[in-house]
Amino acid sequence: MADHYDVLGVPRDAADTDIKKAYRRLARELHPDVNPSPDAAERFKDVTHAYDVLSDPEQRRRYDAGPSADSPFGGGGAAGFSDIFDAFFGGGGGGGRGSGPRSRAERGQDALLRIDVDLDEVVFGTHKDVEVDTAVLCETCGGSCCAPGTSPRTCDICGGSGSIQRQVRSLLGNVVTSAPCGTCRGHGTVIPNPCPTCQGQGRVRARRTIPVDIPAGVDSGLRLQMPGQGEVGPAGGPSGDLFLEVRVHHHDVYSRDGDDLLATLEVPMTDAILGTTTTIDGLDGPVELEVRPGVQSADVLVIKDRGVTKLRGSGRGDLRIGVQVVTPTKLSHKERQLVEQLAKSHKSAAPQLARFQQGMFGKLRDRFFNF
Repeated sequence: MADHYDVLGVPRDAADTDIKKAYRRLARELHPDVNPSPDAAERFKDVTHAYDVLSDPEQRRRYDAGPSADSPFGGGGAAGFSDIFDAFFGGGGGGGRGSGPRSRAERGQDALLRIDVDLDEVVFGTHKDVEVDTAVLCETCGGSCCAPGTSPRTCDICGGSGSIQRQVRSLLGNVVTSAPCGTCRGHGTVIPNPCPTCQGQGRVRARRTIPVDIPAGVDSGLRLQMPGQGEVGPAGGPSGDLFLEVRVHHHDVYSRDGDDLLATLEVPMTDAILGTTTTIDGLDGPVELEVRPGVQSADVLVIKDRGVTKLRGSGRGDLRIGVQVVTPTKLSHKERQLVEQLAKSHKSAAPQLARFQQGMFGKLRDRFFNF
């Protein structure tokens, strides 16, 4: 690695003003707008980096002292003292020497999306393609964060260790502590030529399509976890997980009670008296119903195994149809005479209050209107 003073062409004891003058002179000579040669562009980056270090008093002091700055033991003494401290105090003194520099690659964040499904799709499950706007691996640098043809450079402040050691006084005497290097942020390397596509992040935002198999029996609020389908981490780190929160759309006819499907069947008064058969449209095809003579409002017709497929386990729930007998409100004169004749021939008890009971139809009705 070239010495920063040699790059700027100044002695090691140069004043700040001399360093600034040398940088301005070389910048005017090597700037890409003035000198288009590839060699000049590379030298301009080295000159800029050297000036960034030497123009900052603290970074210049660390650079002049070397990686073991502030150590009273020279190059290897700080490490030796740290080892002794670790042996007696369980690794509290060195502060990172054993762990080494911090990796740039980190795990990406998890993502949470809402996915809408229809009730009929819940019966047997469905397949959907979900569009996700998330972080993906940068194709230009492949997650290295560097411009093509370049690579990270060892930090000349911490020497690649990712940390700066200092000697501080304490009740125990002089103790060597360690803190992350401010120049490389603990990574041990710097990126002089960041990738122009991702700006040195190793990832970019993009929209991608993810195929999702939604199992049968899901309900609103359930979250499906898709490992590794979340955001790619910085510097090409492992992806997080994608969580899909299911929301089942309201259906105009059917509602749901666990694995059972609920619906209401309006039966004309004459069919309720005489009985009838009818065919209704189920969520998975036609369903034949037999309405027995004398059926009452709140009676429930149960069709086995025509409900929702069970999420955990085998089989399906039932289809439960609550009966609502519809009384006509407008009768012709002849129809009224026929009903009066029926009333005379069929003597019924006077209307009276019945004991309260929460019938099945009441539950179905409440669930239907509050769904």
